This record gives sequence, C-alpha cells and structure tokens, in this order.
Amino acid sequence: MTGEAQEDCLFCKIVAGHIPATIVRETDTTVAFRDINPQAPTHVLVIPKAHYADAASLATGAPDLAADVLRETKAVADEDKLDSYRVVFNTGGGAGQTVFHAHAHVLGGRGLEWPPG
Repeated sequence: MTGEAQEDCLFCKIVAGHIPATIVRETDTTVAFRDINPQAPTHVLVIPKAHYADAASLATGAPDLAADVLRETKAVADEDKLDSYRVVFNTGGGAGQTVFHAHAHVLGGRGLEWPPG
C-alpha cells in the first residue's frame, strides 16, 4: 500500500537500516545518502521514508512530504557547498527509474550539460 514500507523495496530496506548506505542527512520524514554509482562529484539520493512508487504518486498522495524531499535537496547542496546543482526525478522505467520508491537525485560539483542523456 502507498505510504507503507514494502518488503521488496531496496530504499525501504535502507530506511529500516537493513541495508547499509552512506547517509549524509536524515530528518523525521526523509533520508539522504550517496549514490553507489555516482554520475558527478556530488550525487546524493533524497528519499521519503514513506514508500511512494515515484515522484508523481508522492506529489499527489503526500504533497507535504514531497516538499520535505525538495527542501532536503537544497540542504544537501548547501552541505556540499554547491552553488549550482541539478535535481532529477526519474518517473517510470523508460525515464531511467530503476528503484520504484520516489527519490530525487542531487547532482553537482561539475558542469552538467543540457540536454541530459
């Protein structure tokens, strides 16, 4: 069910402490950790502790929680002293989402070209 931890979800397991991650920030509602396959010097994932499959379901099902995730992307960027950075939400397999638990990628520390991919 949306909002509840899923037994087969990698990110729910990180939230529960069953899988290790390099956590850089944690609030009552979010966890931020370093990506295991970084695409930039700073590549941090910010996730809600509650399970939502993607950014769209998070935004419609828990808009306050979606705002918490976005607020934490800025906090991550501030801690890494990034004056510019990119925040990416992949929604769906065709867009590159591989873990179906809503998450924001915070990327920075190098020039980021446009358009991406």
